Amino acid sequence: MVGSTVNTIDVWWDGDADGVVNMGADECLAAEAQRRGGMLVRLYGWSKSTVSLGAFQKLSDALAIRAIRGMPIVRRPSGGGAIVHGSDLTYAAAVPKTHPWGSAPQLLYDALHGAMAEVLREDGIAATIYRAVIDSPSSQSEIENRGQSPEPFFCFERRSTGDLVGRTGDLVGSANADPIKIMGSSQRRLEGAVLQHGSLLICHNPDFGEPVGSGQVRQQGLADLPGFSNDSFNRGHLERRWLQRVAASLSAIVREQPRSFLLEKELEIKSFTQRFREERWTNRR
Repeated sequence: MVGSTVNTIDVWWDGDADGVVNMGADECLAAEAQRRGGMLVRLYGWSKSTVSLGAFQKLSDALAIRAIRGMPIVRRPSGGGAIVHGSDLTYAAAVPKTHPWGSAPQLLYDALHGAMAEVLREDGIAATIYRAVIDSPSSQSEIENRGQSPEPFFCFERRSTGDLVGRTGDLVGSANADPIKIMGSSQRRLEGAVLQHGSLLICHNPDFGEPVGSGQVRQQGLADLPGFSNDSFNRGHLERRWLQRVAASLSAIVREQPRSFLLEKELEIKSFTQRFREERWTNRR
């Protein structure tokens, strides 16, 4: 295959896999981005509802939460808060550090979130980029190490500069209401590449929760926003429009790959996967 350049974005649509395989595949994606010299994106699913912990979160905190008890847990190489996967659009994007979006943490973050905001607004969904009240220039630690400060445990209960947010119908017109977060991402800056994990929460995961009256807050998502229609929603169509918008901002073209990344790089992924199977990685904090 001809190597990638800054003018192309290679994209793979993968099926469902468990958390360990998905994390190994994403690290393999970063290595491949460095080798090819261009931006690579992998969109994938989960074989069952799975909790992915940020690299700096404590496993003991996860095990103490009844709402996710019994779910498989995998630790991401990237930072940020925990995500309950299974009802979200999950992606991994990787660029070499020499890429225009690889030089500073916020560049890749804003490019991907901004493109999704534009696509959703075209569909009549009022999604906006969140800006903190006191906004300071983003640093590597702000994105990569999100999750080290005493913040809410779950990603979608946090708010950071660059997150994608929207307001539910009952919050419209309330200036003081906190918008719901529908898309968040986190990064890991490797030796020669940047790996970004991201999740667009489509709807509340039915496997995530506690008995009625327990006080567990239901996580809202894209389906809770005004303008969303179950009848017209097409995940694949949304993903393609989003990627085309990302490519347009880079003056690039999208190259959809004919095989899944899991099959194309099966042997390489196995070597990356081993670390995520080890208890010492999952229990490292």
